Amino acid sequence: MSQRVSRTDTSALVLPKKKEVTCRLDTENRQSTVHVIGTYLKASLKRSSPPRSKFFSVKCTANVQYSISPPTPGEPLSPIPLNGNSVLLISMSRASESENDSKLSVQYYGENKEVLGRAVLHLTAVEISLDVDADRDGVVEKNNVNKGSWKWGPNGHGAILLVNCDSEQKYRNKKPDWEHDFVTKVSDLKDMSVMVLRTRGPAKLPEGYKLTMHISQGHAESVRVFRSRSPGAKENTLLDKFLYTNFVKNYPLMLSRDVLSQEVPYLGGVAETTFHVEGLRFPDNDFNGLVNINLSLLEPIAHDIPETPIFTDTVVFRVAPWIMTPNTLQPVEVFVCNTADNNPFLKGMRNLVAKSGYKLKICQEYVNRGDRWMQDELEFGYIDSPHQQFPVVLDSPRDGKLQDFPYDELLGPDFGYVTRVAEREDVSSLDSFGNLEVSPPVTVNGKKYPLGRIIIGVAFPTATKGRNMTKVVQDFLWAQKVQEPIALFSDWLYVGHVDEFMTFVPAPNRKGFRLLLASPDAGYKLFRGLQSDGHGKAKMFDGQGGEETITVDEIIDDENLQAQNNYVQSCIDWNRDVLKRELGLDEEDIIDLPILFKLMTEGEEKEDGVLRAVAYYPDMVNMIVLGKNLGIPKPFGPKVNGRCALEAEICSLMEGLGLSCTFIDDFATYHKLLGEVHCGSNVRREPFDFKWWNLEM
Repeated sequence: MSQRVSRTDTSALVLPKKKEVTCRLDTENRQSTVHVIGTYLKASLKRSSPPRSKFFSVKCTANVQYSISPPTPGEPLSPIPLNGNSVLLISMSRASESENDSKLSVQYYGENKEVLGRAVLHLTAVEISLDVDADRDGVVEKNNVNKGSWKWGPNGHGAILLVNCDSEQKYRNKKPDWEHDFVTKVSDLKDMSVMVLRTRGPAKLPEGYKLTMHISQGHAESVRVFRSRSPGAKENTLLDKFLYTNFVKNYPLMLSRDVLSQEVPYLGGVAETTFHVEGLRFPDNDFNGLVNINLSLLEPIAHDIPETPIFTDTVVFRVAPWIMTPNTLQPVEVFVCNTADNNPFLKGMRNLVAKSGYKLKICQEYVNRGDRWMQDELEFGYIDSPHQQFPVVLDSPRDGKLQDFPYDELLGPDFGYVTRVAEREDVSSLDSFGNLEVSPPVTVNGKKYPLGRIIIGVAFPTATKGRNMTKVVQDFLWAQKVQEPIALFSDWLYVGHVDEFMTFVPAPNRKGFRLLLASPDAGYKLFRGLQSDGHGKAKMFDGQGGEETITVDEIIDDENLQAQNNYVQSCIDWNRDVLKRELGLDEEDIIDLPILFKLMTEGEEKEDGVLRAVAYYPDMVNMIVLGKNLGIPKPFGPKVNGRCALEAEICSLMEGLGLSCTFIDDFATYHKLLGEVHCGSNVRREPFDFKWWNLEM
């Protein structure tokens, strides 16, 4: 054994930052331990010294390095003075080829340098690294220094986990994959994050040592871990090969809510064991989205005494948020319902979607059971990670007759499903997802929102009686973090949805979009202009069978209607100011659409007795946006020279942005039922190019 002692001047020695593991030296009994490469073994020299010890010396084999802290002056090969703070830091540079193949000894001396005792420590060095894709490039790198923490931003770090909320099963008895505590198909693995245990060392660990993987009880509700088939295992039969290709046998469950800790086989030599980590739930008010997984090396003490951990490696995952897609993103599919009476609407939607070049999916009546409000039942979004991305539908707690559509028709391979369940007495019209929108990307006072901001409608803050979106949905939306929500006042509306007075359309300049707002003021301005041009006798709803016509003059002369619209305009102006402030908008970013409202008359009011507004004629802001093509409710406004004046005004405003307007007849089958084109349709869109984990938080 070669001899090494500390140098006379070690004050300039700077050790790299490594984990320190306390170990014991013993002059009475030979000690042995396993050392993990990349850490220091830290031994108190005073604690292990025999009585009356004044000096010590250290010897070690070639694969062992040590230093003494604090540095102690002394000549090489000479005993070193012992003080109460002397600590020995031991490390090894490479993994052992066999058990106990390295050794360090400390010899203690008395006042006259007589030998009082000798402590011998036998060492086995191993490399242990629990690895994840901490740099977010889709590859599991080795021992990333940042794997145990999570940081937002383009220079951030930390692994990402998807909620496994799609279903590899397409048909009968399907469930989201996270509801199975086994791997249903090998294809299911692509929805999970890969985690790799890398080891290097002797063929086996010294007796009694073992590796365990573990999670906390708090995190166990949010994650599940499967282990891949051991590399040395062989398929002996055709059945084995079938199982290896398709099913559970080769991916045993390692960790779950019922199994918080489990031993991991140490394979010896240079080895890798692959694990698949499955997210089980989205961030919410009781879950911040972060999950820790730990790998520990346990050391035996004695028979029938529990082992103790001497090394732990930890990795951190963040569960990917659910992300909504705004009107400015490219459409993929358009969804509508077929009912017994909505042929004019369907015809218009077919023509619009065909002209736009997208897919139209029609939910037939045996599925929708007469419920035509496709927008209100669900909202499309997606989840994303460096290794996988797929759409996820958020099912509202509205639960109308369309309630089975999101689960039965959309959930499937690479199409996820999530919902929030509320107490029925807490659910109101404001929980329908016409009351859930998202803005395009914006910058507000220097803060960037590259994924836009979610917009919901609630009761006015000072209202003593009002409806609100249920807490479980609001909590879910806020917890996603990446699209910080904005609450607007929408309870003044009979239905109560933000899509009744606002939407976004793409634009070639400024911020890349315009906010469209319903505006009674713009409506009265247009009607007064018609009157002053001699068109006061032109009729609304002319040619719309079964609807009583009314002239421009009669609309203008109706003082009660004017008062009602003054109230509506004040409600919209409140929201206008909130949107300008929260989205960083100027007046030039907003376009007012001429739309009048009316308050529901007595006998038609809501159960709480409050009169609320509905659109007086088809609400043109409640449109569907398909690229540069807009599907707008046909307003049946007063005609001038054979053309609807309201349509002409909308076309003038939109065509200046390079947008094409198609007017769809929804009067009898949607407008009269207090909804419009947007309420009766839904659009799945392409995801953002921007990666959510690059957000500056």
